Amino acid sequence: MTGATTSADRTPHTAPTGAAAEIRLPDSVPRTARPLLRMLGRLAHGRLLLTLPGGETLAFGAGDPAVPLRLNSWKPLTAALARGDVGFAETWIDGDWHCERLIDVLDLVLVNRAALEAAIYGNGFARLIDRLRHLIKHNSRRGARRNIEAHYDLGNAFYRLWLDDTMTYSSALFGGEAELPLAQAQAAKYRRILDQLGLPAGAGVLEIGCGWGGFAEQAARDGLRVKGLTLSREQLAFANRRLAEAGLDGRAGCVLQDYRDERQRHDGIVSIEMFEAVGERYWPRYFETLARCLAPGGRAVVQTIVIDDRLFERYRRGTDFIQQFVFPGGMLPSPAVFEAQARRAGLRVLDRFAFGQDYARTLAQWRETFMKRLDAVRGQGFDERFIRTWEFYLAYCETAFRHRSTDVIQFTLGHAEGGSAR
Repeated sequence: MTGATTSADRTPHTAPTGAAAEIRLPDSVPRTARPLLRMLGRLAHGRLLLTLPGGETLAFGAGDPAVPLRLNSWKPLTAALARGDVGFAETWIDGDWHCERLIDVLDLVLVNRAALEAAIYGNGFARLIDRLRHLIKHNSRRGARRNIEAHYDLGNAFYRLWLDDTMTYSSALFGGEAELPLAQAQAAKYRRILDQLGLPAGAGVLEIGCGWGGFAEQAARDGLRVKGLTLSREQLAFANRRLAEAGLDGRAGCVLQDYRDERQRHDGIVSIEMFEAVGERYWPRYFETLARCLAPGGRAVVQTIVIDDRLFERYRRGTDFIQQFVFPGGMLPSPAVFEAQARRAGLRVLDRFAFGQDYARTLAQWRETFMKRLDAVRGQGFDERFIRTWEFYLAYCETAFRHRSTDVIQFTLGHAEGGSAR
């Protein structure tokens, strides 16, 4: 770093990219914040215009776009080094830093993952404490209900503010159609799942994690009999009312039940973005349930978010923002890990369909609608910390899909050759 500007200066001085050892930081920078600033000197893509608490502005990187970020305290730098994305997110929620467009900041971080890896994952004792906090939120029967209620029982009215009219809280499938409305893209996702099941009218389907009943409604309209499972009382009431109002309650219904307690066999099984909430400790039980409850010759379609195979082991050893603030007890598999778990339960993968960029687009639309409805969110009694948490959550997920750190896959499963329901 060749120097720093004051807030009155028009042009910030620029750190020599890739030459972290040569950076000379202002004397005002505390010792604990210096390692991350030196790390920023290695930015290879884009440019960060960082305004320090004292008003000096430093520029890191030399490319476009230029992303401004203002520190209100030194805490974001030290928190990111100690706790990775958890610390960075928490300081955003606390108002310790400000930016014009949060999505641009997160894009800059992920496109420079190699340079900023230590700040993404964190290190040391604080990170260990975060990991232990995550582990104690495991999804036993009682814990699963508590964890689900923490997220989904915020109130149906809250989710209606920013989800589409189908009340679907999972990735849509746009299929390359630039102008396709979100509700139609959600219906296209359901249609693909139904096509994968390939069931005749009158067949029975178990849905593990029925949400607000969107899939159950479409499947029932196709003539299938659907039993949906949920742990959310808010979703249960909404889904059953929806099915009754559509005149489908004779074909489809949802119950408050843990998936582990299901004993009936079904012609097909569907689980849409519920697997992420199962938790690694219970993955074997989940797949055992699929194998036990899937009739011979039947198919199960599991749509789940996955993390890149190359990132899985490090992700597994830590904890991230989503696990700490949004989905307690959750854990993403990688594609290879998911398939290995399925094989151990006597299941085989018949089809694998990835559409992560469609999820980035889905999240972008959710985020845009959420930000437009902030007055209504506040009107429901949610405070600014809650709003900043959800803004970070939606932008964080969108960025991860766009940069392919995460993906969403529909896995179609069947019994292995010679296998049958257990």
